Amino acid sequence: MASFSTPSDVDLHSQVAALSRELDALKKAVASRGSVYFEDGRDVVSDYYSEIAERLGDALPAIRQRGRAIERTARNHPATSAAMGLVVLGLLASLLLNRR
Repeated sequence: MASFSTPSDVDLHSQVAALSRELDALKKAVASRGSVYFEDGRDVVSDYYSEIAERLGDALPAIRQRGRAIERTARNHPATSAAMGLVVLGLLASLLLNRR
């Protein structure tokens, strides 16, 4: 290391070393807290996913049944289905163009 010429230089060096040690300690504390928050967040997301999957699992037969009914209606009335599709596309296009 460099030799220090005045006592204030030595004092400054010791202060920098102390601040460096304190910064290292703070980094470790933040890292450990961050991992705890990450674990908590992962658990919460996992719980939400399980709940959503359970609800969708319960509702899936009804959704499939409705989908089949819509499919039968579309096959029986193709012109009406095409017209409804165009209406939906027009609405989406107007919404997108109005945002600009």
